[in-house]
Amino acid sequence: MRLIYFAVAALLFLAAGCSADEVTPEETFDHYVSLWESGQFAAMYDLLSTEAKAVYDRDYVVERYENIYDGIGANSLQVRPSYPEEAEMDEDGQVRFPFSVTMKTVAGEVRFEHTVTLVQEQDEEAGEKRWGIVWDPSMIFPQLEGEDKVRVEILEAHRGEIVDRNGIGLAINGTLGSVGVVPARLEEGEDLDQALEQLAKELGLSVDRIKQELDASWVQPDWFVPLATIAKDDEEKKTRLLSIKGVMIQDTPGRVYPHKESAAHLTGYIQPLTAEEWEELREKGYRQTDWIGKTGVEQWFEERLRGKHGAIIYTTDENNNRKEIIAQQDPVHGENITLTIDIRLQEELYRQLEGEAGTAVAIHPRTGEILALVNSPAYDPNLFIVGLSPEQWQAWSEDPAKPLFNRFNQAYPPGSAFKPVTAAIALEEGVISPEETIHVSGLRWQPDASWGQYHVTRVTDPGQPVDLTQAMAYSDNIYFAQAALKLGQEAFKRGAEAFGFGTPLPLDVPVTVSRLSNEEKQWDDVQLAVSGFGQGEVMISPLHLAVAYTPFLNQGDLVAPRLELNGESTLWKEQIISPATADLIRQTLIEVVEHPQGTGRGARLAGRTIGGKTGTAELKASLDEQGKEYGWFVAFDADQEQVLVVMMIEGVEDKGGSAYVVPKVRKVLDAYLQSLSVQ
Repeated sequence: MRLIYFAVAALLFLAAGCSADEVTPEETFDHYVSLWESGQFAAMYDLLSTEAKAVYDRDYVVERYENIYDGIGANSLQVRPSYPEEAEMDEDGQVRFPFSVTMKTVAGEVRFEHTVTLVQEQDEEAGEKRWGIVWDPSMIFPQLEGEDKVRVEILEAHRGEIVDRNGIGLAINGTLGSVGVVPARLEEGEDLDQALEQLAKELGLSVDRIKQELDASWVQPDWFVPLATIAKDDEEKKTRLLSIKGVMIQDTPGRVYPHKESAAHLTGYIQPLTAEEWEELREKGYRQTDWIGKTGVEQWFEERLRGKHGAIIYTTDENNNRKEIIAQQDPVHGENITLTIDIRLQEELYRQLEGEAGTAVAIHPRTGEILALVNSPAYDPNLFIVGLSPEQWQAWSEDPAKPLFNRFNQAYPPGSAFKPVTAAIALEEGVISPEETIHVSGLRWQPDASWGQYHVTRVTDPGQPVDLTQAMAYSDNIYFAQAALKLGQEAFKRGAEAFGFGTPLPLDVPVTVSRLSNEEKQWDDVQLAVSGFGQGEVMISPLHLAVAYTPFLNQGDLVAPRLELNGESTLWKEQIISPATADLIRQTLIEVVEHPQGTGRGARLAGRTIGGKTGTAELKASLDEQGKEYGWFVAFDADQEQVLVVMMIEGVEDKGGSAYVVPKVRKVLDAYLQSLSVQ
């Protein structure tokens, strides 16, 4: 209705032959308000009084509105006049109306009350009387006088820091080195050219780019001209740079990742917003110069980490002295995030991977707290902050070991590390019992000739019947293939779903969903058999594999993983297996390490009880193909049950399979458990 009223008022005002008696001051101001709210400042000017136009020309008024409103980010402007029942004209032919203005700005909502004066005057062109707006800068903001300016000062919000469970910084607001030049200290001639070439090489910039910065209009001979940023602790680079005449390095605030490669894929990194990102995010309060989380925790917790900038809008006089505050909104600093991660364990796992293509995960098996998420090889996230050279990006991108690729949230074939899950499902379904044995002579087995050339193979022939405990210790593929065949596809699938297969982890971290097969279709017996020992199309993420072992240490409860220390531990699923089954599987896993022929015997630690399961998986397109091997070892301390580690290394086909991984995990457990004992 208000818009219709404005439109009618406008038509009345502009219609030829109208008189002052026909167009009221209220209608004139309503028309002015409609133009004001829609940002039609040039048209507003036409409604000003003759005296106002004599003092302020059109360009001045329009530019004042546009520059001020753009500068403060004004939007959602609303103007509300308050009219009396009858307007009273004074002896000068003027009437006055109060009005209120509200708008949204970078400093929050601005609201003010003001009074407009309209004067009745002769319109010389139309030969009639009209109402003109008596205007001065106070109509923009009441605090504005004469040539006062409106200034905006952004109050920066600090990005929240990321720390481990002990308060050790993983991503912090630290100090970087700003590298620059003082032009007056540069020497002319050949020495200058040589210095600029050396500087360009060190900073990964072109000589032309450096000259362009030095020739900027604001530069003075004795001023520091910043060119690039380097890590504060890069002493070798600092020494080389400072040997160049005219170069200085000043401290500057910036994001720092103290643990570099060891936590790179966990923390991730931040980068400046792209133009496309800013267009999408500007309504959320992002500025064009803001940085945003690109990967890892920096990305996963972006909304909580980034904070919200504040601002002060104020007036200044002609000498730029601050006068009055129009609006102020304090910044809301980003939230500090405390992770469940123990950086000591994180770094020890990274050291043991020794640059191999692989990953490692550690959790507290009772609480679900994630103690480590490690990827190898990795990159230094600090280089994304100080400026990544094209050469470094190319080297990382073309490295066959894929240091930029995050492995801990991907899914892989688990091989024999999956056997405890198969055993638990088979026990719950009653198709196997702990005492029941199988007796197969030799290293190969098939149920009948219908399998053609394919046989299930095992590494060792025990030469005697094997029960569940022995089969787990020897990692006997034949035992678990037969268990899967006894289960059948439906029971197998039902049991795997109880362990979380086919369902996303209950965690605000992107992790590939684990699966038993590529498609919903009926398996043949070969597919069912090989799935029993973690081959075929079975795929699971390292984190889910760690979680899948928690029922064996929690009386059958599947614990929910969590990455934030603040909060309570919860169950993902309650009692997915019976306490008796859980305890039995736990004991068989201890035998994997303690048995003289156990495949995990290399993980024994003096004075400690360790349980675990090895696994060597092949990823191949067909059953008769020689594929790439993944070596797994899942291990936990069975005495206090404070840590469970999963490590996977790719390409172990010529390194002894899972046996290559076992001693690495043993060293990690030894170091970590000792650190816990001295706390």
